[in-house]
Amino acid sequence: MSPRRNRPKGADPSSSSGRGAEDDRSGRYGGWQSSESWQGEEWSVRHVAGASAQGKTYRCPGCDQLIPSGVPHVVAWPEHSGVDDRRHWHKACWNAKDRRTTRVQRSRNAPKF
Repeated sequence: MSPRRNRPKGADPSSSSGRGAEDDRSGRYGGWQSSESWQGEEWSVRHVAGASAQGKTYRCPGCDQLIPSGVPHVVAWPEHSGVDDRRHWHKACWNAKDRRTTRVQRSRNAPKF
């Protein structure tokens, strides 16, 4: 009887997994990265796991609410821009970005950050 194979036939034995270097780079932050088209631009979108967001809070541009520490969320930025244009979104807000108004609506007593 031959031993059980743990990887598919044809897999490169020198690599520990089937992922490439780019996947490993985005995996380091606890999520995966993709590209989406929105408002006539290409956007890089990275899904961030809650464990990699420990100790940090962000303000979501979709709903203008805080994303608490440890909550999974999405980081998105236009592909042609740098890291200064990254924005952290709730996953639901990013998915509903086309249905939202462009103007942030706050209550009268809400602070303006």
